[in-house]
Amino acid sequence: MRSPSSLKQEFLKRWMRGLQRCTSSSKKDMNTLERKKVIKLSADLAMASARNGKTSWSRALIDNASGDNDNRILAERILGPESDILIKRVSTSVGTVSCNRKIRSKKILKRSCNSVRRVRKATHLPHHQNVLAKSIAKRLVQKRTQILKRLVPGGEFMDELSLIEETLDYIAYLRAQVDVMRCIASATELINRNND
Repeated sequence: MRSPSSLKQEFLKRWMRGLQRCTSSSKKDMNTLERKKVIKLSADLAMASARNGKTSWSRALIDNASGDNDNRILAERILGPESDILIKRVSTSVGTVSCNRKIRSKKILKRSCNSVRRVRKATHLPHHQNVLAKSIAKRLVQKRTQILKRLVPGGEFMDELSLIEETLDYIAYLRAQVDVMRCIASATELINRNND
């Protein structure tokens, strides 16, 4: 994974370029809601395009942005010349899960089941307490996994291992996005104070 500063630089470069493309080619007198939509969409697309559509969450963000006609035109404008490549990559790969990840997750699952069997033999809990604790833990994990699948773009199409990997990557990019936006907000605030 790239360093946080390079993530921020790449995001900022793509976000500013996307905002420039939107404001230069669209009408000048946008209302607040239209501006908010453009800023959010360009931030999401900058974050996804910085990943070059290599992760499920980035492809899902691009797919969601280019889903309806109004957003598709805006997304193509924000992404610029690379929009054709990214949207084509997204259309061919959304919803697919690589075979290697499935095989790897099955191996991990087998190993964890074997270790659970060894632990079960070592513990002297009554059988019914052990089963009850397992079922409660399993339900809790399933519930939290479903919540996580709804939070991560494209998460509903991922297995658990892919979901964890994608979530970690998505969090790193979200953190970079938030840090850049905070810096811009504080710089704007300083400029406004100095002008007053």
